[in-house]
Parts: sequence; C-alpha cells; structure tokens
Amino acid sequence: NFMNKHQKPVLTGQRFKTRKRDEKEKFEPTVFRDTIIQGLNEAGNDLEAVAKFLDSTGSRLDYRRYADTLFDILIAGSMLAPGGTRIDDNDKTKMTSHCVFSADEDYDTIRNYAQVFNKLIRRYKYLEKAFEEEIKKLLLFLKAFSETEQTKLAMLTGILLANGTLPATILTSLFTDNIVKEVGIAVSFAVKLFKAWMAEKDANSVTSSLRKANLDKRLLELFPANRQNVEHFAKYFIDAGLKELSDFLRVQQSLGTRKELQKELQKEVSLFHQVVIYVKEEMKRNDLPEPAVIGLLWTCIMNAVEWNKKEELVAEQALKHLKQYAPLLAVFSTQGQSELILLQKVQEYCYDNIHFMKAFQKIVVLFYKADVLSEEAILKWYKEAHLAKGKSVFLDQMKKFVEWLQNAEEESESEGEDNE
Repeated sequence: NFMNKHQKPVLTGQRFKTRKRDEKEKFEPTVFRDTIIQGLNEAGNDLEAVAKFLDSTGSRLDYRRYADTLFDILIAGSMLAPGGTRIDDNDKTKMTSHCVFSADEDYDTIRNYAQVFNKLIRRYKYLEKAFEEEIKKLLLFLKAFSETEQTKLAMLTGILLANGTLPATILTSLFTDNIVKEVGIAVSFAVKLFKAWMAEKDANSVTSSLRKANLDKRLLELFPANRQNVEHFAKYFIDAGLKELSDFLRVQQSLGTRKELQKELQKEVSLFHQVVIYVKEEMKRNDLPEPAVIGLLWTCIMNAVEWNKKEELVAEQALKHLKQYAPLLAVFSTQGQSELILLQKVQEYCYDNIHFMKAFQKIVVLFYKADVLSEEAILKWYKEAHLAKGKSVFLDQMKKFVEWLQNAEEESESEGEDNE
C-alpha cells in the first residue's frame, strides 16, 4: 500500500511530462516546419496524398498558430522572410520542391493545387481568414519572386477567386505603391489572374466581384500615376485579350459621370442642346460607344422622377415624362444595336418595377412615333432579341402592334426606306 502511494505521483508526473513535450512540439515553428516539409516530401507530387497528409496533420499540429508558415511552405516551398526572400535558402533540407512555385506552369496542375487549398480550408474553417492574409502578403512580395513564380501565383489566385475560396478584396494589395512603381508587375500579374479567373468562370463573374468589392473604379491604379488613363488601360487590356474588362472599365468610368448627367437632365428640357453636347463630349472623352450610353440615359431619365405607386396612373405619368425626353433619346439611338439595348432596358425596367408591367407597349409605341425606335428594331426585338424577363407578357402586349408594323411594311416598302 505504501508503495502504491509513492508510485501514483510518479506516474502522473510522467504523464504530465509527455504532455509538456507535446506542447513544446506544437509551439515550435521549426519543428512545425520540419514536420510539414517531411510530409510534403514523402507525398511527392501526388496531390491526393498531400491533401490527406494535411488533413490528418491538422489534428496534431497547431495550424492556427502557424498558418503563415503552413501557407508559405505550400506555396513557396519554405518559410519566407519579410519581403519574400526564402529564410532557408542555403539549407535544402528545410525546403520542399513539392509546392506551387515548383509545380508545372499549366492550368491543370495549378487547378489541382487549388483543390488542395480548398479541401484544407473546408476542413479547417479557421484557416480561411489566415489564407486571405497570406495571399495579400504574397502579393506585396511579388518583386521577390521570379516571373514563372508570379505567373503560377496569379493562376492559383485567379482560380481560387473564381471558385469563391478567396474574396476579391485581396486584390487591394496590388494597388500598393511599391508594387505599382515596379513598372508592369501589378498589371501583368492582374492580367494573368483575370485570365485564369475567366477561364474558370466568365467575365461577368469577374466584373460583379470587382463591383461588390468596390474595386471596379480602381482598376486604373494598377498603373503608375502617369499612366492612369482609360485609353492606356483599354489598350493594354485589349492587347492582353481581355476586351470585356476594358469595356467594363470604360463604362464604370463613365458611370462616374452619371450623377452629373442626372443633375443636367433634371434641369428643364430647354437645356436639351446643352445636355446633348455634354453627353457627346463625355462619349468622346471616355471613348464610349453609343449603345453603352443609351442604357445610361434611360436609367437617368427614369431615376429623375418619383413614380406613382398606382398602376393605372403610372403609365400616364411615364408617357408624359418620356415624351419630353424622347428627342434626347432619339439623338443617341442612331444605331440598331442602341435601339435593341434601349428596348431591353425598357423591358427590364417594366419587369423589375411591377406597376410598369402594363405600360411596356405604350412606351414602345411612344418611342416608335418619336423616331427613337425603328420598326426593324422592334421586329428584331420581338422575334429574337427580347430578354427572358416577363417575355410572355411583353410579347403578348406587343403582338397587335407588331402585326400592324408587318402589314404597314408590306404595304409601303418605299416609305419604310424614307424613314430610315
């Protein structure tokens, strides 16, 4: 009995010691690093094995505390010093070549790496924020990486942005002075990233994410101050094969002028000529095509009014209002494309603002009489160019008018040509 009393403390003491050692292992960055590097080297290029290793090791090691070390190694193959240089450059045992930077520079390989990060973050949700911070940090270190490393990081980031693992806000790092000053680093990185993103999803996914993150107007900041103009940006992005983003930026920049335009429009229609001149100058200055402008004008004109909530009154109110502005719209609907866009905007508006549903046909007829819309455009909209939103209702409303147009067209071909 006496022996037993003695032994118990010894036993708990030993158990306590083991626990201490576990703790020590957890809170030792070099031990953490060695474990991760050994695991990656053993898994080799088999990314399934890498994902499994990371999954099981997370329960043993403290990923929360060493998230940046973990991500440094998975991306760059070793721990990174501030600025992006590798801490263990001279000691190959403390580095691994099984990482993003050493992978092949092709979409499939990088996409498989993206999967590793997806799985890891799905399994250890708390790594989500840390991963965002890591990517933001790596973007600040771009100068320290070789061109192929930059390309792979851009591809990886683009793919992860496309599948929602990363938010677009991480891109703010690219606007940092020291990155932008290194001529071309930020913008060539951005181009590669956007291409990967669009290859995964589409241009629309890119532009709507940029808008949500309030970066839509800031894209020019990818260039040094002396090159921050729309022309330069548009040419660079078109040359890079990203015409959609170039067009998007132009329209976004012109939206900046939407508010001033609104003020202009709200003054009396007697200012009509001034407004026309103002809009034409804006088009020239921002190199905006007419179809981009017509939608803008429609929105401004419709926003200039408090609409009646009663369906039977709103149609009358709308026709009175639009009659005043029809001459303005006519100046900027000289191309078939502009007319179709206007028709789609009207359709969308009447669909989104439910008490306008019945007013659609009346608005179209008004625009037809005021020479804003041609019969060709209306027929083309009716046959094929309408949107899906509420189409059965709107096509039904337009049926009689379209029939009348078709008959009129048959009766007098020559008049139709005069109206062109």
